[in-house]
Amino acid sequence: MATILDRIVERKRREVAEAEAREPLAALLERLPAAAPPRDFFAAVSRPGAIRLIAEFKRASPSAGAIRPGATVAEVVSAYERGGASALSILTDGEGFGGSLADLAAARGASSLPILRKEFVVERRQVVEARVHGADAVLLIAECLDDCRLRGLYAAILDLGMTPLVELHDAAQLPRVLALGATLVGINNRDLRTMTTDLDHVLRLRGEVPEECTVVAESGIRSRADVRRLEAAGIGAMLVGESLLVRPDPGAAAMALLADD
Repeated sequence: MATILDRIVERKRREVAEAEAREPLAALLERLPAAAPPRDFFAAVSRPGAIRLIAEFKRASPSAGAIRPGATVAEVVSAYERGGASALSILTDGEGFGGSLADLAAARGASSLPILRKEFVVERRQVVEARVHGADAVLLIAECLDDCRLRGLYAAILDLGMTPLVELHDAAQLPRVLALGATLVGINNRDLRTMTTDLDHVLRLRGEVPEECTVVAESGIRSRADVRRLEAAGIGAMLVGESLLVRPDPGAAAMALLADD
């Protein structure tokens, strides 16, 4: 029986085909020279010292529905930057999360921080779209991609001067991710097949990732106590969205996660 993730990937392939019909990849590639040069996402989130925050903007989630009705990208990402975030994540999936490439472009115009396109990426076209609209990094989800496609997309991201953030949930995916040479490894505490979340998941897997890799903890991070646990385990960065967006002041919420004890 198809999982939630299987259905998302099938939908995403249809969406990519529809986008290709509207604007062929060849035409999209012609827009690349006009894009602003990429910022160094990897350097921003892998600096030594305290854990780094990748603060996420998303309009909705399948489980929570609308998260911050009426909020603009500019006001939220500006608040994140003031709150001490090292980088941004912009969720561009439309059907599940209410996002768009317009949100990505708006973030680029409103903040000096490097930006991740968070998306279910299955085709090279989506990588090119990311760069055209101002992304500096692109998420790849190992569970969505076979070996050939994972390697090809990883190379396409690097070819455009961006940083690949390669995410996994299942420990069995880790050898595939490390075989790429990935140095920025995301461990999602949410199982995208069932949508259950366990913060301890990243703590269990951290020891299996080489020390020279920067590990990004994703999902389930809500408090300074959670962050202290990640720091103690040697996690280099964290991606946090919903728990910041539901607070009255997302910038102050970001600052509280990063506060010195």
